[in-house]
Amino acid sequence: MNNQVENGDLRVLVEVVRKGSFAGAAEALGMSAAFVSKRIGVLESRLGVRLFERSTRRILITEEGERIYGRAQLILEQIDDMLDELAEQREAPAGRLRICSSFGFGRKVVAPVIARLAAAYPRLQIRFEVFDRLVDTAAEGFDLDVRIGDAIPPRLVARKLMDNHRILCAAPAYLARHGTPATLKELAAHQCLAIKERDHPLGSWRLQGRHGEETVRVAGALSTNHGEIALRWAVEGGGIVLRSRWDAQAYLDAGSLRHVLPEYTQPANVWAVYPQRLAGSSRVRVCVDYLHRHLQPA
Repeated sequence: MNNQVENGDLRVLVEVVRKGSFAGAAEALGMSAAFVSKRIGVLESRLGVRLFERSTRRILITEEGERIYGRAQLILEQIDDMLDELAEQREAPAGRLRICSSFGFGRKVVAPVIARLAAAYPRLQIRFEVFDRLVDTAAEGFDLDVRIGDAIPPRLVARKLMDNHRILCAAPAYLARHGTPATLKELAAHQCLAIKERDHPLGSWRLQGRHGEETVRVAGALSTNHGEIALRWAVEGGGIVLRSRWDAQAYLDAGSLRHVLPEYTQPANVWAVYPQRLAGSSRVRVCVDYLHRHLQPA
């Protein structure tokens, strides 16, 4: 009887627990749900325990599964650490690297740099995912989060990659109809395009001005969870938007948008964020260094 456990099956187990389903793990691993189910079955057979209780609606991890999941995480971390050490000796980083970022910035700015990173270091296996929420890097199995915003939990390691700030913009047509606000308080009388994106509070804009930080409550007929949609609405005359300079600059240059209340900005620097346990990882260090050198606004 073959009771040897394969590292690949341990990775499948960890991903199923993190995603909470075979389908979610299959998507993350680039496999079919049937193959994930098969590998879990093989792992259960070789370990002689039941890892999950399955039903038509969901799966629940068993007590034995929880214990083995914890051990599997440690084993896989040790393997990754060993590969890191070997790669550092060869000065050629290798192994799996999971990176995440936000929708718009990730797609427009980060993704092209990651493609060049993969070409520069062909021994890396990179998976890149984008989200409209803050990601718990450690709990969700990500090695690196490229995020916008200066509120970084102290339990995470962070390195600034790029200076950035958000500005207020509106289309000339909108301003012609409704007037240009002269003070922050006047925003309350305008159609403001609120964005619920990652950790941004909906309808509350915190801005830095000559007298420090001020907060203004805003409202409007339109709101969304996607910054690119809000920016498009602004270009079409739907209202005033608070958006990163890198995202709005092309429209400002073309005259499709105008800068409103230019004395007010919102700090929104770009950071590489990763768990403490990866502080010595050569894979992460090489990636962060590369992003720091090559990441520039679109």
